[in-house]
Amino acid sequence: MSTDNKDSAVQYVEIPAVGIPAVDVTDRHPEPKMPSACESGGCGCATGSSEPLPTFSFGEVTVNGVSIGEHVISREMQHHRADSAEAAWQAAARALVIKTLLLQEASDRNIAAGVHGDAEQETDDRSETDDDARVRTLLEEVLIPEKVHEEECRRYYDTQTHRFRTPDLFEAAHILIEPNEQSESAWQEAEQSARSLIEQLGDDAQAFSEAAEQFSGCPTAHQGGSLGQIRRGELEPVLHDVLETLAEGTIFREPVRSRFGWHLIRLHRKINGRILPFDMAREKIFDMLEARAWVNSASHYIAELAQRADIEGVQIDSAADAVANVSTEHE
Repeated sequence: MSTDNKDSAVQYVEIPAVGIPAVDVTDRHPEPKMPSACESGGCGCATGSSEPLPTFSFGEVTVNGVSIGEHVISREMQHHRADSAEAAWQAAARALVIKTLLLQEASDRNIAAGVHGDAEQETDDRSETDDDARVRTLLEEVLIPEKVHEEECRRYYDTQTHRFRTPDLFEAAHILIEPNEQSESAWQEAEQSARSLIEQLGDDAQAFSEAAEQFSGCPTAHQGGSLGQIRRGELEPVLHDVLETLAEGTIFREPVRSRFGWHLIRLHRKINGRILPFDMAREKIFDMLEARAWVNSASHYIAELAQRADIEGVQIDSAADAVANVSTEHE
């Protein structure tokens, strides 16, 4: 197993439930730009609060006689989304119990930080702490995950073919007719203008392009209303739903309302997605199945440690419970 996959498979500090991720077969798009309110701190997410985090307590938690402090659990809670403070506290406490179990086992085996390398290792653009290094070394020594074979990769591919289909692409254009003001009469007037324009244009591509340059309130007006090649998720859902109903070279016969105004929508061409061949997907499938094998092996090992330990305050009853507290990737 590669070092990158091994490191990602044994993370245990931030602990969401494990799921088997879909293999990404699409080409990457640029990350969306942060809204200006976020950049300025207007939404409260760009600047950290100077106030201390509240401390919660739902009982004492100990692992083999070692107490985990209330403030430590409260600080860990921020990494665990839940419907209530108590549920988040329980998830945080279980995560810290698992961390403590693994560190205690590392101590019993005389595993010190830096045994297999530097005390700090750069992993996923972060510095690996001494505790992280000790747990990683422990799991490298004790885990024997199941080997992933070609037949298993092929079986996964054959039963999950939909995961390896590239998305449909739509070459489309639109004209945005904006209301002059946010009043019902202004919206009705804009709708009537959009309907009249639809009647005038028909399915003529050149006429649509010229009308977009003349009437559209969207920045795409200067390029004839062209939206380029788009896929689902890149338009307002209501607009994309309409696109998928259109035949190539036609305009939708009704204006479509969004929060911006009324849209005239034309589909120039549709490019159907395709199923990637197994040879192109094999490496990603192998990496995913290998990481899953490590997670399963780690969860069973953690469950065995929990069964032998004296734990108070939370329960880790089984491998199924442990697997919910081992992450396949550090968020």
